[in-house]
Amino acid sequence: MPETNSLIKLLSELIKNGILSSEDAKKEILNSLKFQREKLIDKLQIVTQEEFNALKKIVQSHEKQIKMMNKKIKVNKVKKS
Repeated sequence: MPETNSLIKLLSELIKNGILSSEDAKKEILNSLKFQREKLIDKLQIVTQEEFNALKKIVQSHEKQIKMMNKKIKVNKVKKS
């Protein structure tokens, strides 16, 4: 909220001074919202669908390898017994 208040104060001062048109205000608000969105995405560590799918394939591959290794361990234990 403090960021929103500071943005509103800045916009009101610029409008009061006649420096800022409505189009400029729209651009400034959109830029502020885009920045806040990017900040939130970084904070939440959100990844793209492509990154997620790549990591998912890697994890699935590792799970298969672990299962194969566990089977080999079981077979070796049975042979030793």
